[in-house]
Amino acid sequence: MQQYPPRPPPGHPLRSIPGQTPPPYGQPRPQTPPSMVRPRPPPSPVQSMQNQFESTSISSNSPGQKSNRAKRVFHPDGSPQGAIRPPVGTVHSSPQVPGVRPLMPQGPSVPSVAQPQPLPQQPKSRIDPNQIPSPIQVQDQDQQLFAGQDYGTCSKTSVPLATTQVRVVDQGNCNPKFMRINTTQIPINDELVEKTHIPMSLIVQPLAKLRPDEDPVPVIEMQKEGPVRCRRCKGYLNPWCLFADGGRKFVCNLCGFDSDVPDEYFCNLDMTGRRTDYDYRPELRYGTVEYIVPEEYWTKKPHPIRYLFAIDVSMTAVQSGMLASFCQSLNDILYGDHAGNGLPEGAKIGLVTFDRNIHFYNLKANLEQAQMIVVSDVQDVFVPLHDGLFVDPEESKTVIQDLLVNLPNFYAETRVVDVVFGSIIATALSGMESGGKLIVFSTSIPKRGLGVLQARAQVNNNYDEEKSLLMPIGTAYNTWGVDLVNAGICVDLWFFPVRSLLEMTTVSQLASMTGGDIHYFPNFNPIKDTIQITHDLRHGLAREAGYNAVMRIRCSNGLTIHQQFGNFHMKNSTDIELAGIDQDKAIAFVVKHDEKLDAKLDASFQCAMLYTTATGQRRVRVINLSLPVTDNIGNVFRSAQMDVTLNLLMKQAITLAGSKSTQMLRDELADKCVKILSAYRKHCALSSSPGQLILPDSFKLLPLYTLGMLKSVALKANPNLSIDTRVHQMKLTKSLGILDQMVLLYPRLIPISHLAPEHGQPDASGNVQLPSSMRLSYERLLRDHAYLLENGQDLYIWLGRDISSDYLQAVFGTDDLQHVDPRQYIMPTLDTALSRQTRDVIGAIQAQRAWKMPVHIVRQQLDMELEFANLLTEDKNNEQMSYVDYLCVVHRQIQNEITQEKQDNIMASASYWTHRF
Repeated sequence: MQQYPPRPPPGHPLRSIPGQTPPPYGQPRPQTPPSMVRPRPPPSPVQSMQNQFESTSISSNSPGQKSNRAKRVFHPDGSPQGAIRPPVGTVHSSPQVPGVRPLMPQGPSVPSVAQPQPLPQQPKSRIDPNQIPSPIQVQDQDQQLFAGQDYGTCSKTSVPLATTQVRVVDQGNCNPKFMRINTTQIPINDELVEKTHIPMSLIVQPLAKLRPDEDPVPVIEMQKEGPVRCRRCKGYLNPWCLFADGGRKFVCNLCGFDSDVPDEYFCNLDMTGRRTDYDYRPELRYGTVEYIVPEEYWTKKPHPIRYLFAIDVSMTAVQSGMLASFCQSLNDILYGDHAGNGLPEGAKIGLVTFDRNIHFYNLKANLEQAQMIVVSDVQDVFVPLHDGLFVDPEESKTVIQDLLVNLPNFYAETRVVDVVFGSIIATALSGMESGGKLIVFSTSIPKRGLGVLQARAQVNNNYDEEKSLLMPIGTAYNTWGVDLVNAGICVDLWFFPVRSLLEMTTVSQLASMTGGDIHYFPNFNPIKDTIQITHDLRHGLAREAGYNAVMRIRCSNGLTIHQQFGNFHMKNSTDIELAGIDQDKAIAFVVKHDEKLDAKLDASFQCAMLYTTATGQRRVRVINLSLPVTDNIGNVFRSAQMDVTLNLLMKQAITLAGSKSTQMLRDELADKCVKILSAYRKHCALSSSPGQLILPDSFKLLPLYTLGMLKSVALKANPNLSIDTRVHQMKLTKSLGILDQMVLLYPRLIPISHLAPEHGQPDASGNVQLPSSMRLSYERLLRDHAYLLENGQDLYIWLGRDISSDYLQAVFGTDDLQHVDPRQYIMPTLDTALSRQTRDVIGAIQAQRAWKMPVHIVRQQLDMELEFANLLTEDKNNEQMSYVDYLCVVHRQIQNEITQEKQDNIMASASYWTHRF
C-alpha cells in the first residue's frame, strides 16, 4: 500500500498527494473566460425584456473587486431583418475577458418533427445559445483538471464533480462518493448562510460503489470492547482527533471533550504527538472505515440475508407474460452462465405465489419436487411451514429449477383475476423474524384480503385533485411500513399494470419507508422487457447492500442536523431507520447552526451507520469529513458545490408533494434559483451594471438545472401524465445519488455516426473513451448523423432522415432508413467494425448506470420523436420555456429582487428618521 506523509496533529493541516503541488487553499478551479451575451432581436416569449438583458458574465470575484469595462454594445433593432444599430452604450465584462465578439446570426430554425405529434419550431432567439453557460464545458474542464492524476481527499484542490472520473485517495477525509457537503468552507454562522440563500447540506451515500482501482474500505475487527468512542457525544475515534497526556487521552473533534484511551488501546506518542502505531491503525489514517462490532451492538443475531419472492399468478400475470418472464429471469440469475454473481454468500431464498389465496412452497433439498401449501384465509394469515420455506439455492437447485420451469404451465389455465397484497406483507412479518428482503411481483391493485384498495380517478388540469392523489389512502400501509422497518425487512416492488392504475401512492409506502426499490413496467412486453428484468433483478441481488440499519450524523460544536430527506423511517429526531440500504441509495441532510463557530477550528461531520451485511456480519461504517470555517460570503460561493444543492432541493420538493401541488413546488424551486443568484449579485457583485447578468462560477448552471427540475417527470406540468408514473418517478428521485440525478436533469447526448478509432476502447487509466457530449437542443442535430441520448433510465438512438446508407448497412443490416425496425430493443449484432464499436460505446455507457436502460430507435420524421425531444432540456418543451428564454426571465427577476430590496431599505430608513424626529 502506498504510504503518505503523516499528518502532524496540531492544527490539522491538510495533506496533499506526493508530487502534487496544489494551488493555495480555496482557489477555484481554472475557468474559461466568462461569456458575454449580447442582445439581439427578441423572440415573442420575452418581448417585455427587450432592453434589459445586456450581457452575461460568470464571476468568481471576491466582494469589492470591480470589473473592466468594454465600450462596445449593440442595440437590437425592432425590424424583422434584425439589423444592428451602431453602439450607443457600454457593456461591462469581468476582468478575465480580453475582448467581446458581437453575436453572429443564428443558424437555421429547428427542423420539423414527425407526425402526428410534430415538435414545435424553435423561435429565433436574440441571445446566442453558444454564449451562455454550458454543463458540457464545465464537466470537460473538471475532467481535464484531474486528467492523469489522483485526487487526495485532503488536498487543497477543489473537490471533483460527481460526473468526473478520477481515482480518489483517502487521506483522512472520506471519499466524496460517500459524503459530500455543498460548501467546502463552512459558514461561520446562520446569518452568513441566510445571506447566500444556499441551504447548508450533506448528501450521504454510505455504501456507494468505488472504482476498481480505488482501495476498498478498511474493515477492522474489534475485540469484545468495541470501537473507541467519545464518552460525551459517542462519536467514533477518527483521524481528526488529537491525542494528549502522553497518549492516555484523546480530544474529540466533534464535541471537544477529553476521553480516556482504553488500556488495551493505549500506545505511546512520538515527538510530533502522533501514535507510534499510526501506520497500523486504519481508523487514524482513513476517512472511512468499518468495524465488525461485538454483541452489544446487536438487536438480533445477524444472519446472511434472506430473500422472499412473492409472485402474482393471477390470470393477468399469466396472460401478460409476467409470470414466465420472472421464472426465466430468476432461473438465469441463480443457475445461468453468470450465476456466480447472483447472490451474496450464505444467502437463502424462499418463494410464495398469490392470487386470491397464498401458496407456500417447501423447497427442501431432499424432496423430488416442491410441495405447495395453500392458505385461503387471507384475513388472518399464518405461515404453515418454517423448515423448507428458506433454502440454500445451490443445495435445492433441482427442486427450485423444476418449480420455476413448471409454474407458468401450472397456472396457464387460471381464471382468477383478483389478488391479495396486504396479506403478503403479513406473511413476511410472520415468516422473516431475522429480517431480509421481500420482493413482490404484481400486476393488479389488491382487491382481496388485507389492505384492499380502490383506484382513484385522475382529473386532468386540477392541481387540488392532483395534490390529493399524492396523499396515501388510510393508514394501513404506513403501519405495515413501520412494522417492516422494526423487523428489518426491506421491500422491493415490481409492478406490471395492464391498462389500469395501481394506487401507487399508497402501496409505494412499503418500499419508500423500508429503503427498497420500485420497478414500474406500464407497457410490459415480455419479448423486450425480460432482458431488463433479468439485469435489474440481478443487480438488486448482487450489489453491495445491508439490512436492519440505523444511521446518525454527528456534527462538531455549533452545528446540528435540522432536516433529513430520502426513503427511510424515523422513530426519533436523530436516527435514520433503514430496513434496507444499498450502494444506489442516498440521503440528504440540512445542517443548521445553533451557535457561532470558531473560525480557528475546523468543522467536522461524522456519519455512523450500524447495519448487517448481506453476508451476515454486524458492522458500523464510519464516514468522516473535516473542513475549514469562513466568515467571508465570497469564500462560501467560491467553494460551493451546486450538484449537492440540487440533490437536496429536488428531494426537499418531492417530500412536500401531497401537502403542496406540483405547480407550487415548481414555483418554489424557481424562486430558490433566483434567491441564490440575487444573493451573489447583492453581496459579491453590487458594483456591476444593473443590465449585466452576473453568475457565480459555482452556480452559473443553476438556471439550466432548475429548468431540468421543472421539466422532470416527477414535477413537470403534464395533464396526461399517469399519477402512478409521477409517483414512481418521485420515489425514485428521492433515493438518487448525485451522479444519477445530474444525468437525469441534463441527459447525455453524443454523436455516434462518425466514431473515432479510440471510441469504445479504454485509455491508459482504464476509462472507456467516448465521443464528446453535445448540448441538448434539437437544432444542433444534423440530418445526416446519428446520436445517442441517455438519462440513466432510457437510451435513445436518433437517426437523421438523411443518414447514409453505408452507416445503416453497417449498424442495422439494411441500407434503407424505412426498413430499420424502431421496435428492436437491442442493437443488432453484426460482423462489422462500426457495429462492434457502437455496441462497445453503448455497453460502456450502460456499465456506468445501475439499471438496464432499454434501447429506443427513433427515426427522424418517421417515428414519434416527442419522448426523445422532451429530454432536450435546452429546448422549449414539457410546458416550460427554453434555456435562453428562462435565463432572460431569471435575469429580470434578479433585477426585480435587487430593486425591491433597495426600495425596502429606503422606506426603512425614512421610517427610522420620521420616528426619530
